Amino acid sequence: MDAYQSIGIRRRLKRFFRRDGRALIFAMDHGFEHGPTDFEEHWEHVNPRIILRKVVRAGIDGVMMLPGLARMAGDEVKPNVGMMIKLTSKTNLRPKGDQLLQSQLGFVEDAVKLGADAIAATVYWGSPQEDAMMRQFAEIASYAHDLGFPVVQFAYPRGPYINEKYGRKEDYRVVMYGARAAVESGADMIKTYWTGSRETFAKVVDAAAGIPVLLSGGAKTDNPVDFLKLVWDVIEAGGAGAVVGRNIFQREDPEPFIKALLRVVHRNEDPEEAAKAEGLL
Repeated sequence: MDAYQSIGIRRRLKRFFRRDGRALIFAMDHGFEHGPTDFEEHWEHVNPRIILRKVVRAGIDGVMMLPGLARMAGDEVKPNVGMMIKLTSKTNLRPKGDQLLQSQLGFVEDAVKLGADAIAATVYWGSPQEDAMMRQFAEIASYAHDLGFPVVQFAYPRGPYINEKYGRKEDYRVVMYGARAAVESGADMIKTYWTGSRETFAKVVDAAAGIPVLLSGGAKTDNPVDFLKLVWDVIEAGGAGAVVGRNIFQREDPEPFIKALLRVVHRNEDPEEAAKAEGLL
């Protein structure tokens, strides 16, 4: 018979993933990690309540925030939408030499108090500070799992040795390694980089051995169809969906775009057809 915690982890994961095992999650940690300038193009979205209302209305499966934004605007996240609280981060104000470390800015108890359905933390695999982040993740995951909460790892390979040995940080061998490290360190969900092709991303999914792998959305694409095609490729490669920030909040009217993404993720619709259906073309 399953332990109580195992039931809790499975139930909470279902708040993000639909019956098809896929999810579209909105990310909003950019004001901390990149700075408020990320919102300058559509400044009203710097207010978390405004953008959260839009993404929830559009039908998003889940949202990811840092503890302070969840405290400020978490009541905009309706009960049918999963809420992920990320407990590690960094600012771009740090000296360059310290940019490869994520620091803890909240605790598992905080996420529980805020009503989280999942708890997230980043590990920069290959960083000179990898050891500190491994320990940080282990402590967060151990306690969260004890309480029945799933743990999401943002598995980001970054470091000087990666460039020497493998090439770009998005090289599939590096991303595959990071995904496997996430699995072996106890992640229940993985967010990571695109590797450039369906074939190589499928290897990342294989390396994750059944743990859901979601695309890290990255910088905004000028043409929305280009991003829809990228997410389509992720799904075709066996990925479980995407965690998207800038490609949503840097658009003036993100709701049709979100609805088109949901068509691609959950209905297997062709990206151009999904775009046409939502008036993007």
